[in-house]
Amino acid sequence: MIAFVEKTGASSRFVTSACTGSLLLGAAGLLKGYRATGHWQSRHVLPHLGAILEDGRVVRDRNRITAGGVTAGLDFGLVVASLVRDEEWAKSIQLILEYAPQPPFDAGTPASAGTEITAQVSDLLKPSLGPLDKAVAQARKRLQL
Repeated sequence: MIAFVEKTGASSRFVTSACTGSLLLGAAGLLKGYRATGHWQSRHVLPHLGAILEDGRVVRDRNRITAGGVTAGLDFGLVVASLVRDEEWAKSIQLILEYAPQPPFDAGTPASAGTEITAQVSDLLKPSLGPLDKAVAQARKRLQL
């Protein structure tokens, strides 16, 4: 799968991902020297895959567009729509979706959630991130980083 992503991405107009998809792009060598983001819990490994880590909901660097967690995918989709067609089209999509976020809490990032909630969530997610270090090591070896 990584070889397919690497081959396809090398000739794509846009190379994009949301959430932990940036890890796959990084493992395929498609983020070397590009600013990128991903889900807050795993994006710290992106520099180990050659990327320049940038916190943000949507990060665009040339033809690479990466987004943070799941809800950032909506922002990401609107950015891509504006690039593929135009801003008016993207605004039309936003209206069709009635996308006017007003979250009931300000806890969508580790900084706004605070240390206690962030630690609880990190502990909750830790088992799912267990294979991450091994996968990053394999990717680094493959990419000769």
